[in-house]
Amino acid sequence: MSEIVMVTGGARSGKSEFAEKYVLHYSQKCDYIATAEILDEEMAERVRLHRERRDARWINYEAPYHAEETFAALGDESKAVLFDCLTIYMCNLFYGKEAPEGSFLERCEFVFGEIDKLLVAAKACGKRVVFVTNEVGSGIVPENQMAREYRDLAGWVNQRVAAAADKVFYCVAGQAVDVKKLAFKFEDEE
Repeated sequence: MSEIVMVTGGARSGKSEFAEKYVLHYSQKCDYIATAEILDEEMAERVRLHRERRDARWINYEAPYHAEETFAALGDESKAVLFDCLTIYMCNLFYGKEAPEGSFLERCEFVFGEIDKLLVAAKACGKRVVFVTNEVGSGIVPENQMAREYRDLAGWVNQRVAAAADKVFYCVAGQAVDVKKLAFKFEDEE
């Protein structure tokens, strides 16, 4: 039985640490799907810090693209998967080497299709899957078009994954709140 969980929050909110503890609570061994491509020294340092936190309990996979194929290739050694992170994966799809040409909305549709494939694969893997993502829309409106497009797309992708998720946690100052449990529902939605 698969369970989809989304963990979101701002920069340095504690979301990755919470997600790591969450999956390890349910499985002694966990799959870790990393989406970052190391393209500069700053990203190399971020990846190094994440790797230092992980020990032999983690089975590591790198999937900056076509992560649905990685879900299909997971072994039986673990009962939980940590996907870190959804917004970097989305960025790879939208701006990376395999990004499509076209208008903003056409490229968004491409990303939505890829995210839908990812969700289907996550549900089919039979494990508890935790997606870490960034909440980037809580600040001021960015002054440049590229940043506004990124913010908008991240918000739409997060809504799409949250709608498919069984649980959604929002992290702030190292504390995780179960948002889906607290979310308002109209009478006809219950």
